[in-house]
Amino acid sequence: MPVLQSKALGVLTALVTVSIWASFLVGTRFAVSRHFTVEEVLLLRLLPAAIVMSPFMFKLGVIPRGLGWFGSFAVMFGASAVFPFLISQGLFYAPASDAGALAPGMLPFWTALAAFFMLGERPKKLALLGLAAILAGALMIGLWQSLAGAHSGAWRGYIFFLMGSGLWSIYSVIYRQSGLTPLHGLVIGLFWGAVLVVPVTLLSGNVTFSEVTLLDIAGLIFLQSFVIAILAMILFSYAVKRLGAAQTAAFGALTPVLALLGGVFFLGEAFSLTKIIGVSLVAGGVLLASGILSAGKSVK
Repeated sequence: MPVLQSKALGVLTALVTVSIWASFLVGTRFAVSRHFTVEEVLLLRLLPAAIVMSPFMFKLGVIPRGLGWFGSFAVMFGASAVFPFLISQGLFYAPASDAGALAPGMLPFWTALAAFFMLGERPKKLALLGLAAILAGALMIGLWQSLAGAHSGAWRGYIFFLMGSGLWSIYSVIYRQSGLTPLHGLVIGLFWGAVLVVPVTLLSGNVTFSEVTLLDIAGLIFLQSFVIAILAMILFSYAVKRLGAAQTAAFGALTPVLALLGGVFFLGEAFSLTKIIGVSLVAGGVLLASGILSAGKSVK
């Protein structure tokens, strides 16, 4: 494959991936603010995807090796259950347009913090500037809007968003050290999520599907299981292979922007100058923190 064609496909898959990440926030907000419970959304995310990916479970195995109990727990449940549950719970209280900045948008900040304390890694100066911009934007969206009373009770969602992205950052550091491939990490999470988390959701008493139709369920399965849980992982891995980790991560700066646009245009969420500035700061900070700008300078 020619280099330009390969890079173009990498850019395309990266754009589709961040669009899927934004659709997760917008679609989940729509589901949990209407007729689905958070537990129902989590079940429909885990069980169908686990069934589809079961052949890979037999091939690759589902037991994480050499990670210790904490690392094993993170790989088994972090990406598959803990992160989606916390973000979905947050979306029950707060708009998707805020979630984009406070969940995926805050990931570089929390990941840099986790890498510093767990591995002793220090971010470069340009990355530090990006992390400061992310924090400033998040404060504008979360703290400022809470004090201003922009969304009643949304502060609960903000806490869940920050908890989810913080725990994901710890998972990402552990996963990076594990040596697992993206596919292997996915099937491990789906297996243990289906075996242990799905029964817990069923026993919670919040899984009845009493207020939804079969068409609603089918649509959510398609979005949560096939598009978000499986397709996004495949596309992201392809983009990293074609563009490199730093360039692919830079596209993550679009997620808060797309979540804001999706929340406004598809869900009718309100937006303000404060929110626009906050999302812009987070997006710019993600771009700086990705390292793509410093990488470009080094190439020159």
